[in-house]
Parts: sequence; C-alpha cells; structure tokens
Amino acid sequence: MKSFEKIAKILRSDKDAIRIIEEKLGVSTGRKNIIDIIVEENDLQIKNRLRLLGLDLKSTAKEIYDALISKIEADDNQLFKALGSPSATSSKDWQRVLEIAKNISDRPTGFFLKKEKAMEFFKKQPPLKILQALGYKNVDEMLQEEDIFEIFSALRFVEGNEWLNKVFFKQYENLLPSDFEEREIEVRALSKKWADIAKNFVAHKYHNISHLKEFGVVYVIPLSLEISGETLRNLALILHYFNEIPFYSDLIKRFSKIKDKSKFSEKVISLLRGDVIDRRLPSQAKNSKKTQWMVIQRYLAKDDENDWRLFEPHINPEALHWERAERMMVKSGEILNSFGTDLSFWQNLNWVGDYFKTNTGVEVLVSFNLVDTAMSLVMEKELIKYLYHNQESLWNKIFIKYFGEEKMEEMMKENIIKGWFEI
Repeated sequence: MKSFEKIAKILRSDKDAIRIIEEKLGVSTGRKNIIDIIVEENDLQIKNRLRLLGLDLKSTAKEIYDALISKIEADDNQLFKALGSPSATSSKDWQRVLEIAKNISDRPTGFFLKKEKAMEFFKKQPPLKILQALGYKNVDEMLQEEDIFEIFSALRFVEGNEWLNKVFFKQYENLLPSDFEEREIEVRALSKKWADIAKNFVAHKYHNISHLKEFGVVYVIPLSLEISGETLRNLALILHYFNEIPFYSDLIKRFSKIKDKSKFSEKVISLLRGDVIDRRLPSQAKNSKKTQWMVIQRYLAKDDENDWRLFEPHINPEALHWERAERMMVKSGEILNSFGTDLSFWQNLNWVGDYFKTNTGVEVLVSFNLVDTAMSLVMEKELIKYLYHNQESLWNKIFIKYFGEEKMEEMMKENIIKGWFEI
C-alpha cells in the first residue's frame, strides 16, 4: 500500500485528495516525500510504544487497546498520588489542582469581558433559576453576596440553553472592545451548593469541568463521576482550556482593532458559537498550484462521524490545544513527583494510529491518542471507542510537516471566521 493510500485509509478520506496535497505542496514548498515521512514516523512510534507495552506488530487490536487502557489507569493512579489524592467532591482540593494547572501553564493572561459588564448583563436579564436556587430576592442582593465568576459559570448548567441563547446571550450583540480588559485567567472550584444543582448537567456532558472563553475562567463542579482514569483526564482537560482560552482571547483582541466596530460583536459571537463553514469550497482552476484547507474549530465527529467536512483537507484548533496540553502533561509529571518519564509515553502520539486485526480477523483502527484512550476508558461501559482526536491531529500533522506549527496557528486565526483558505 502506498503511503498516501495508508494515510487516506486512516483519515477515511479520498486517496486522490491526499495525493494531490502531496504533489502540490511538494512543488510549492520544496518539501518532498512528506507523506512517506509521516507514515515512517507513525510506524516507528507505534513499534516503540508496543515494545514498551510488551507487545509487537502482530498483536491484536484488543491486546493493544487493553494495554493502552491499562497504561492510562497506571498513569492516572500515579498522578492522583502526586496531586495529594484530591477528593473529587472537595472544592478546596479542586482549587488546589486548578492552581497547580495554572502554574504549569505559566499563569496565562488574556483579553476578557469586564466583571462590571457581566454584572450589567445580570441586572438587565436576571437569571431567575439561579436566584430561586440560591434564595435571593433580586440580582443586586445576589451580586453583593456571590462571586461573579461562579455565577457566570453556573449560567451554563442552571438556566438552560433556550433562555441563554435567546435572551441572555442576545446582549452580546451590543458588545464593544471597551467592554473587555487584560487580566489573568481565573480558576474556580465552585462551592458545594452548586453540586446538587449541576448533577443532571454533568451526567449528560460526561465531565464536570468547563470554561468561558469570553470571561477568562476555568471552572470545576465538585462532583465525582466515579470513572476510572478521572484524574488524568481532568488534568488534561484543564490544561487544554489553558491553551484554548488564550487562543480565542487573542482573536477577540484582534477583532477589537478592526476599524468598523459594528463588526466586533458579530465576530465574537461567531467564535463563541463555534461556527464552521457549511458549504462546499469553490472549484479551483485545473492548473491551480494551491491547495484548499478548511478551518474547523469543533469536533464535528461528536455529532456526526460521517460529516463530509471531516474527509476534506482541514486544520483544527481543538487538536492543536490538545497537542499543547499533552506537552504540558509531561511537564506536570516532571514537576509532580518526577514521573514525567511515564507520562512522556504519550508525547507526540496524538496523530498516531493504524489498523490492527481483531480476534476474528477484521481490521479496525486503533488510536494511540491520549484523549481518545482516556475517553474510551470513560465510556467503556457503553463500549464506545474514540478515534476522532487522532484523525483531527493527523490532518494538523500533515499541514505542520509542510509549513510548521506557528504558520498553522496563524492560518487558523486569520481564517477562522471565513472558514477556509488557499495556500
């Protein structure tokens, strides 16, 4: 099998699309045989990791999958101890973990909605369910007693999407650059009173950690999902948010410098909605030397694993945030009890995967991606195996091999609203 055919098989893409990318970018960048190099590196990474797991290329898909799951569980146990055995239901313990993650991330700053503006939003559109749950008569009383970052975070799991999108967030249509300011990202382990309120939300989302890009906060609901591998997955997710928030903050800051200020709120809202291009790209001239790439800022496979956009050339900011989060995971291992060597097993594996035979001889794709493996462990009872983080990372890998990570990030930021570009 030729290299471009193997990559196409892993990506479930058209083999001619991969071949054309290689031909055109080989000419325009002078970088030859890149797809061959990626396949060689993929094979080498798999061979090395299988050896560390006591397996080889003849191992079955189940043997490899089970070994990866066991590795996650072992690393999770070490991380849990290194973090001081935090209780998932303790706000105090969670706050400590959040602060550790913030320090690992070098305490990033950003361009965020002012607290005063957030308070103004509450006064104009009172969150009635929150007021009722907390027993306050009015917004002024609530704002006097409660932390604005906690209340703003609680909006997501108390008020419901319909009211949020049609009423509360409608106020974002009037946002101006002057409503934002530079400050550090805030971290909040919500107080226990929110735990009971949030139970249904957490059960549906499968995680108790989230963030607000525009407000610059990462928050945790102090609830245990009682899932194996929880500590490792949670720290990875927190570190992911410490990469995602600055990415979007930089975009908001860029938008603030546009001369036509009426476009500012429109672009910010598009970002927060996670808009993705929903039309086919314009046809290229037959002799065009350029390649077309989409910028897809969501994991479309979560909703539809057969979405047509997944099979077209694209780059994905989410996969970039995860890549950087996992580099930080290794750094955290070095800081916390010196088990960075164990966690370094997962480094540079985001994009790595290949087909292995099942016990019945059927070939299935095995992802070596940390997040795919951790999420497969979370959903093990439902027998769901995750692959989409690996596939999105591989699309990024192809682009990076030609242009580098910095260029990829710049192209993401320049074209995220338009949704595509030529290069």
